Amino acid sequence: MTASSADTASQRLQALREAMREHAIDAWWLPSSDPHNSEYLPEHWAGRAWLSGFDGSVGTLVITQEAAGVWVDSRYWVQAEEQLAGSGIELMKLMPGQADAPMRWLAERLDEGATLGFDADVVSLANARRLEELLTPAGIHLRGDLDLLDAIWPERPSLPEAPLYAHPAAYLDESRGERLARVRAAMAEHGADWHPISTLDDIAWLTQLRGADVEFNPVFLAHLLVGRDAATLFVAPGKLDDALTAALAEDGIAVADYADWHRQLNALPADACVLIDPAKLTLGTRQALPEGAHLAEAYQPSTLAKGRKSDADLEHVRVAMEEDGAALCEFFAWLEAALERGETVTELTVDEELTAARARRPGFVSRSFGTIAAYNANGALPHYHATPEAHATIAGDGLLLIDSGGQYHGGTTDITRVVPVGEITDAHREDYTRVLKGTIALSRAQFPLGIPSPHLDAIARAPLWASGRDYGHGTGHGVGYFLNVHEGPQVIAWYAPAAPHTAMQPGMITSIEPGVYRPGQWGIRIENLAANRPAEASEFGDFLRFETLTLCPIDTRPIDVALLDAAEADWLDAYHAEVRSRLAPKLEGDALAWLEKRTQPLARG
Repeated sequence: MTASSADTASQRLQALREAMREHAIDAWWLPSSDPHNSEYLPEHWAGRAWLSGFDGSVGTLVITQEAAGVWVDSRYWVQAEEQLAGSGIELMKLMPGQADAPMRWLAERLDEGATLGFDADVVSLANARRLEELLTPAGIHLRGDLDLLDAIWPERPSLPEAPLYAHPAAYLDESRGERLARVRAAMAEHGADWHPISTLDDIAWLTQLRGADVEFNPVFLAHLLVGRDAATLFVAPGKLDDALTAALAEDGIAVADYADWHRQLNALPADACVLIDPAKLTLGTRQALPEGAHLAEAYQPSTLAKGRKSDADLEHVRVAMEEDGAALCEFFAWLEAALERGETVTELTVDEELTAARARRPGFVSRSFGTIAAYNANGALPHYHATPEAHATIAGDGLLLIDSGGQYHGGTTDITRVVPVGEITDAHREDYTRVLKGTIALSRAQFPLGIPSPHLDAIARAPLWASGRDYGHGTGHGVGYFLNVHEGPQVIAWYAPAAPHTAMQPGMITSIEPGVYRPGQWGIRIENLAANRPAEASEFGDFLRFETLTLCPIDTRPIDVALLDAAEADWLDAYHAEVRSRLAPKLEGDALAWLEKRTQPLARG
C-alpha cells in the first residue's frame, strides 16, 4: 500500500469509528456481501474494499475502537498484507475450517453489554444466527438496522442500470414455466405457500434472463418471490423493456420495483408458510417477513436444479469449449512466437491478447473473471492480478501461469495452464508433474452417485501429499451455464461441510485444479472443467465418472516423464488426441501448427 492509500484507509477508518461512537456501537461487522449474498459485488456494496484498501474478492472486515482486522484465507495473505500496510487494519490469517474466527475474536475482546453493529441487508440469516449464538452468551448485543457506510462514503456508487436481455432460446431446452414448476414442486413438499429468492444466478436461471450488473457474471440485481400460482420479479424500473415484461407476464411472472421487496414481503399473509434457505437470504429479508409466518427451512431448490445441467445444456457447453479452446490455441501460438521474436510481453499483454482471441469466437460475451497472468513469483499468489502500476514482463527464465475464462451464450469456461519460459529447473519440473498427477488422478476417478463432493478432494491431493506437497485452496468449484463461474452446491474441498446438498449428481460441472505455490519463487496450477456423467451400475449401486470438458493442450515441456506411470501417460496422450481432433477443424496457419506440435504423444523412456 502506498503512503497516500494508507492515509486514505486510515482516514476512512477514523470516519467509521466516529460514526460508530455517534450511534453507540462498539464494533462493526463488514462482510464481502450484498443483499443477494453474492461473491462478486456491484461497486455500491464493495464497502470492505473501499474502507480497507484490500480489494480481494473474499474477506471479512471487523472494526472496534481499538483494533481492526480483515480475515482472509491463504489465497489472499500476500495481497492483503501489501494492501493493508500502514492502514491500521491488521491481516488476520483465516485457516481452513475456521470460518467463525472473526466472531470468536469479537467474543474475546468485547465487554459484556457491548454492541456489535452491521447492515442486516448484507449479512446472511445463517451468519447472523451464528453471530448471535457466539456473542449473545457473552452479553454482546447485535444491532442490524444501520448502514454506516452511507454516512461516511460521500461518493458511494449508485446501483447499476444495465438493461436485461433474454438468454437466446436456441440455448434453452425448457421454459420458464417448467423451471418454476420444479421450484413449486419442492415448495409443495415442504407445505410452503411462498418462496423468496435473492441469489442472482438462481433468478437469472429461473427467469431465463441475463444482465450486466456484476462484472464477469451475466446476472442482474433482482429478487424473486414465487407463490403457489404466481411469481413477482423485483427489478429496478427501466431495466426491462416492454417485450420482456410481456413475455414474463405470459409465464405468470409479474414485475415490481426492486425497492418494494421488503414492503411486499411484509404484506404476505400473517400465517403464510415460507420456504427459506438461511444461507441464501439475508437477515434483513427474514425481518421483512410477517412475524407470525411459519418458516420451512431447506436448501434452495433452484440451486440444485440449476447445477444439474441437462444433456442439451452439456452439448452447448461442449461447443463453447471448442470455441474457447480454439481461441486459446491462437493465443498460445501468438505468445510463443512473440517471445521467440524478443517482443516485450507483459502480464497485461497476456490478458489483452487472450481476451481479443476469445472475442473473435462466435457466442463470446465477456470474460468469466479477471484473467490471472502471473509470471514466476507472482504465480505463487493464487488470486494475483496484474495492474498498470504493478506487473511483470515475461522475460528470462521461469514459469508463466495463466488462469482465465470466458462467458459464451452456450456455457462458461475456466482454465489454467502453465508454460515454461526460457530454461526451467528440475524443481520446476517436479512441482509441475506432481500437480499434473493430481489433475489426472481426479479426472480419471469413478465414484458413487450421491457421494458428498468434499470427499473427492483427497484423490487430487494424494499425488502431492505423497511427496510432501499441498495447497491452501479447494480442488474444485461448480461452474454455471452462461452464469457464475463459481456455483454451488458442489465443492471439492476437504474442509467444506459434507452436507447432503453437496452430493454429486449427473450433469454437474466442476473444476479440477490442484496446485503448488512457492512464495517468492513460482506457482503451478493445472485446471480443467469436468462434467459428472453416468458410469457403470453394479450390485453396489450407481456410479459417476468425469467427462473432461476443457479442450486445450497441457504443456508437456515441463513434465518429468519418469514421474508419470503408464496409465497417467496414456490419459494425457488420449486427452491430447481428443483436443487435436476437435480443435483442428477450427484452426489454420500458425495456430493449427501450434496445436499439432503441443498435442504430440509423450516421448517415453
